[in-house]
Amino acid sequence: MSNVTVQGLFQELRETLLLEPLVPLPARPLPVLAPDVHRPGMALMGFAENFLPSRIQVFGESETAYLATLSEAEQRVAVERVLSLDPPVIFIAMDQTVPEGVLSLARERDFPLIRSTLPAVEFMTELAHNLERRFAPRTEVHGTLVDVYGVGLLFTGRSGIGKSECALDLIERGHRLVADDIVEIRRTAEDVLIGGHREVLRHHLEIRGVGVIDVQAIFGIRAIRMQKRVEVEVQLQEWDDAADYERMGLENRQTEILGVRIPQVAVPLFPGKNITVISEVIALNFMLKIYGYDAAQVLNERILESMRSSSRLRDYLEQDRE
Repeated sequence: MSNVTVQGLFQELRETLLLEPLVPLPARPLPVLAPDVHRPGMALMGFAENFLPSRIQVFGESETAYLATLSEAEQRVAVERVLSLDPPVIFIAMDQTVPEGVLSLARERDFPLIRSTLPAVEFMTELAHNLERRFAPRTEVHGTLVDVYGVGLLFTGRSGIGKSECALDLIERGHRLVADDIVEIRRTAEDVLIGGHREVLRHHLEIRGVGVIDVQAIFGIRAIRMQKRVEVEVQLQEWDDAADYERMGLENRQTEILGVRIPQVAVPLFPGKNITVISEVIALNFMLKIYGYDAAQVLNERILESMRSSSRLRDYLEQDRE
């Protein structure tokens, strides 16, 4: 069962979408089961073959203009066709006058009918964006999310390894905190992950030995962000002498969150290592790759070309017997 309800949408979007209930909202929760927003158009005239059920319906100028051409009895029949699709609510856009046949049917059915002063296209765009956010797949990750040079770095690793301390150092250098300890992540498109903070933990850091600090109060509004796209996972690890760590950067490690694969960089830690500067380099290197420049690949090609050139020169000299 969806946790999105008509009553919840109305309360949250009442001022944003300039909403006015034309029929009192029922006391029982009315679940919204799909993020789609439709205009009934042809369904009002009786053709509903390709209309999906349980979708929010919006009456724009075309729909109300058509209903105005009908008698009150015909209006009821037309709207009954739409109600047979089990919409959770019908919105009336553009502050239009609702025909009496529609109003009386809604009152009889105790069906929510809500009017907005916004034009239909603008209204549907805003409502669809809100629904997309609410229905987006979500998960929580134990870590710290920081905006570093415009790149969302998700720091992960065992508890106490230094994620928050690294974030604090980055903030002091002018970067921006999104979330610490618990990062709420949602997938907003096929390959886009958006990370944010839990409201109760909003822009606080837990620094061991110091306690909880309020980043916004100490560093100002420029030190925080409400949300940020998650683009690279920086996995902090304790140094292991037996481990074989990546040195060239040719291995494209990846991790998967909500079905979306993003680059992963494993950074081994030992005393004295400047993880803050390394984090900045990770962000900048990621941006270079986005723009088509991969330093590791360029160096590798240069080495291979040097080896090929040396081989050609050696072959030439071996054949030059004069």
